[in-house]
Amino acid sequence: MVVLESDEVLQRGDTAPEFELEGTDGETYTPEDFAEDHSVLLVVFTCNHCPYAQAKIGTLNDIADDYEEVAVVGVNPNDEEEYPEDSFEEMVAAVEDGEVDYTAYLRDDLQEAAAAYGARCTPDPFLFGRKDGEWVLAYHGRLTDATNPDEEPTEHYGREAIDTILSGGTVDMEYRPARGCSIKWREGNEPDYVE
Repeated sequence: MVVLESDEVLQRGDTAPEFELEGTDGETYTPEDFAEDHSVLLVVFTCNHCPYAQAKIGTLNDIADDYEEVAVVGVNPNDEEEYPEDSFEEMVAAVEDGEVDYTAYLRDDLQEAAAAYGARCTPDPFLFGRKDGEWVLAYHGRLTDATNPDEEPTEHYGREAIDTILSGGTVDMEYRPARGCSIKWREGNEPDYVE
């Protein structure tokens, strides 16, 4: 298991890169599909098998449950041939058994969305608010102060950032990198920012 921290490839104020990805419900989603019913978009590059990602499932489920204004969108980019637990079928099973209860859980089979966002690890969260009809990055980094899977969080940075956006403010928290397993890129598919 290779543990990495996220990096600021996408900058605050940048618009959300486009994607068109299949969800576990069989529908195809773009970032704009979440704009009609939500004023905040939380895109989290995550997976099924990583213990760091597993440890944040409850955090993400709770945010989805507690904030009707927030679309919580999990995106799994991992190579399913090398990591069968991250296959689309296993994603569907995680949703159907109630383990994952996000707004949507999407498969980034070509790994293009992860590369466009500059994602490095699972989980790697990106929080967007609406500005001039577009999703604009307001916060990127860890969701809580629990950086290891067996730690209990005492501070909830993601919720603080969400509350700031919903109150009309600007998120000015310092950058705290997310931490997790490396994204499992297919051979030859690693973006330039991956060392």
